[in-house]
Amino acid sequence: MSFRPSAVARRTAIALLTGLLSAPSGNAGAPGDSATGALAPAGSAQAPTPAQASGKPAQLTVCADPNNLPFSNQAGEGFENKIAALLAKDLHAQLRYVWWAQRRGFVRHTLKQDRCDIWPGVATGIESLATTHPYYRSSYQFLTRADRPLSGLTLDDPRLKSLTIGVQMVGADAMNTPPAHALARRGIVSNVRGYMLYGNYQRPNPPSAIVDAVTKGDVDVALVWGPLAGYFASRSSVALRLEPVSPALDGPQWPMVYDISVGVRRDDPALRQQLDTLLVREKPAIDTILKNYAVPGAGAVRTAAAH
Repeated sequence: MSFRPSAVARRTAIALLTGLLSAPSGNAGAPGDSATGALAPAGSAQAPTPAQASGKPAQLTVCADPNNLPFSNQAGEGFENKIAALLAKDLHAQLRYVWWAQRRGFVRHTLKQDRCDIWPGVATGIESLATTHPYYRSSYQFLTRADRPLSGLTLDDPRLKSLTIGVQMVGADAMNTPPAHALARRGIVSNVRGYMLYGNYQRPNPPSAIVDAVTKGDVDVALVWGPLAGYFASRSSVALRLEPVSPALDGPQWPMVYDISVGVRRDDPALRQQLDTLLVREKPAIDTILKNYAVPGAGAVRTAAAH
């Protein structure tokens, strides 16, 4: 089954899945330029060598967040780092990074200024970029401690009214995560605790705070984007339970399931076509990477992306 969110929901997905709405504090949004993983001074990034329409690029420049596991980090430990390395190898290209915290203006200051070629991990069909065929589909998850009798939750479960619930928050009421909107639509507000999607950027992996809250018992259940929930739950000292948030489409506007693609500059269709071919060819390897990071799937991805 394919979920096609409304235009509002799709724009929301861009922000919620990749963190574009809050302005960074300090120099968290400063660009870094590196082929080896070292963070360069602000303003040091140079425009990448463009891909040639008749051949493969000698260099693949990736925009990524240096502190956002399980997706990416400066040490190259995220699953998007691994997938980018795989694609660069297939392109016979040197892998180069421009590090930029995924906050407000990320696209405007990176791909739209030709600082990089691709931005992995975007919602398929977003308006601001061209997108490849999706390479995975995931969903928001109910995250609970395994030692609690809380299996089988749905958004309409009456138990939610008496539980302390954690949700990922963006900060602007009109652009909060789909689960937050779904709960509010059901009048579940007073027992909800918000955990910022960005968190304290001075600590490693700031979005993981919501998983820590479940582990410590600060909340009974959290509604968390799948890759984040799966990765940190698999590394928790306490056994945690993950179950997809259902219904998967809440009303006409708020999907809980998203296809994920590689974002590409609109002026580089040749590279997008190359990546489409590689993503199909490397599907078994990509699926293995996602499994190693405990990314919960949500069925087969669509066979074509909106461009």
